Amino acid sequence: MRFAIPTDGEFVSPHFGRCPTFTIVDIEDNKVIKKEILNNPGHSPGFLPEFLHNKGVNCVICGGIGQRAIGFLKQYGIEVIVGIEGKINDVIEKLIEGKLVSGKSLCKPGAGKNYGVEKTKCEHEGGD
Repeated sequence: MRFAIPTDGEFVSPHFGRCPTFTIVDIEDNKVIKKEILNNPGHSPGFLPEFLHNKGVNCVICGGIGQRAIGFLKQYGIEVIVGIEGKINDVIEKLIEGKLVSGKSLCKPGAGKNYGVEKTKCEHEGGD
């Protein structure tokens, strides 16, 4: 199964669309068989879900994400696990152990700042 984790350095990024990179992880038989880091190619409605679908991603593991993005991902059959934070390797370990649990989106007002967009309110608030 192929997973995409929006990342910022060695940590899960709190903001799906404006993360600097995506860590793509292939897991088979509870083992990581491939791990690569891809630069975020851009942020616009529907673009990243299509990009990740074209990369063969089955599941996105993220901190914060809006309902529109979740809807686009689901249209491609991509599962979403939300509310995840911490170091990427720790998250992958929890995933393999079956201990990774989806929660509430971590997206907060201003979460897109410092990811190339200045704004006063996170677009994800209010279900966008």
